[in-house]
Amino acid sequence: MTTFVDRVELHVAAGNGGHGCASVHREKFKPLGGPDGGNGGEGGSVILTVDAQITTLLEYHHSPKRKATNGKPGAGGNRTGADGEDLVLLVPDGTVVLDRKGNVLADLVGHGTSFVAAQGGRGGLGNAALASARRKAPGFALLGEPGEARDIVMELKSVADVALVGYPSAGKSSLISVLSAAKPKIADYPFTTLIPNLGVVTAGDTVYTIADVPGLIPGASQGRGLGLEFLRHVERCSVLVHVLDCATLEPGRDPLSDLETIEAELSEYGGLDDRPRLVALNKVDVPDGQDIADLTRASLEERGYQVFEVSAASRKGLRELSFAVAKIVAEARAAKPVEESTRIVLRPKAVDDAGFTITEEDGAYRIRGVKPERWVRQTDFANDEAVGYLADRLARLGVEQELWKVGAHEGDTVIIGPDENAVVFDWEPTMAAGAEMLGRRGEDHRFESPRPAVDRRREKQKGRDAAEAEFLAFEALSSGRQAAIDEGDDEDY
Repeated sequence: MTTFVDRVELHVAAGNGGHGCASVHREKFKPLGGPDGGNGGEGGSVILTVDAQITTLLEYHHSPKRKATNGKPGAGGNRTGADGEDLVLLVPDGTVVLDRKGNVLADLVGHGTSFVAAQGGRGGLGNAALASARRKAPGFALLGEPGEARDIVMELKSVADVALVGYPSAGKSSLISVLSAAKPKIADYPFTTLIPNLGVVTAGDTVYTIADVPGLIPGASQGRGLGLEFLRHVERCSVLVHVLDCATLEPGRDPLSDLETIEAELSEYGGLDDRPRLVALNKVDVPDGQDIADLTRASLEERGYQVFEVSAASRKGLRELSFAVAKIVAEARAAKPVEESTRIVLRPKAVDDAGFTITEEDGAYRIRGVKPERWVRQTDFANDEAVGYLADRLARLGVEQELWKVGAHEGDTVIIGPDENAVVFDWEPTMAAGAEMLGRRGEDHRFESPRPAVDRRREKQKGRDAAEAEFLAFEALSSGRQAAIDEGDDEDY
């Protein structure tokens, strides 16, 4: 059963914002109570947070879909909807967040570091917040925005100062078990170590972390075996220690050939050429182990390596190795530039920045921009007054003037938003704007649409009015004739 996972694909979805409420205050003896619709709540966000107690991504391997809660809609009486709860996902220290194309979104190092993987949607405004001096009682409210949804890839890269690299069963786990308090699983068959093991080592005044990277084989940098998963954990280390097996029984292997193979794989993987390297000739306590170490030590030193003969069983040479590694780690830390506190730089946009762009695509004009696209998502297109409000906002933003400048004509197709969520309409440049075009609540004279039920009621009322007028006229005529007869002068009737 898999107990360690260092790479997962995760689908995260933030909560949607709650819709605003369109309501009018109604109370006895207060016929004009005014709008009192509350705003919708904010949708919950999905946040990745580093927790030092978490060491694997196994939880997300089994549950790759995560969603935050939605915001609640607003209500009458100026009641704002409740905000959705943020979904906090705990990840190990050293987690790298990427998108599906491999672009790095965040590098989470250090306990408590957070990254908003998906932003919750905004809540829609209620009609109380939309009221103005010219639009005193809006008959509509804004819709809540949908939460952000995306697919991300999380990769775990061990955070350690030193990495032990070498062939499987070269003794790396044994070394880390005696150098630190780590207790990795140890056995004498290939690929014993399937997960990186971390240990803390104290050498004098220097305290550093050491990682037992799972064994490498030829072709690891090309994905053979589990090589790529193993090499990922070497990237953050400051020092590499080659653990060479001086007591291997496999034919065709010796410390020098093992070193050349591992170096070739590190070179193919890339990005590790600048790391200092030490060599630990391991297992010198077994028969012939010391002889092989004596034969290869001179060749290794000629290549510029600092060589140590060690044994995890007898603990020979471990103190010297530990202090040599501590010296290099201390030098690397001293050479590392001091991180300055982040300066907040405010770069306000120019006052003439329209905040949108218009491009011509296949005879249509596409409008892209944060504001126009957000306004479209907030509009209830089943409500004419809401659509008129959208038209007013676009006109104030300067969309009408810009369409004239780019050569648009009446009846041309205008598209707002991306292809997957766009609104298409025919442009009418002569359309008037303003609250004076409003009709009854929820209506706008610029967007009159057929309403069969209303039309039938109006026709019936017209018929009743006409019949009543005809009856009154006939009654008046009859009354006048009777009066004339009584007076003996009915010639005109």
